[in-house]
Amino acid sequence: MTVGERLVTIAQFPSYIEAELAKQQLADSGVDAVVTGANASNMYGGLPFVGLPELQVLESRAKEALEILESSKGQELEFEEEEEQ
Repeated sequence: MTVGERLVTIAQFPSYIEAELAKQQLADSGVDAVVTGANASNMYGGLPFVGLPELQVLESRAKEALEILESSKGQELEFEEEEEQ
């Protein structure tokens, strides 16, 4: 990591839990990530947060992180198809 390297958003999720699962998947592959937007509703007195949780990684690891997440989507689809048979 270089000093001053910025974080970029690579995905948005419908729920905080799904974002955390993706974050853990990246961590298992050696890519650090952060989930943003998780505590935003607390800042507004419990009002529902309009935005979605976002997953961010260092700009230099963004392509790798996207490939990891895309790869897992393909594996999930294969698993679901096997269950249906």
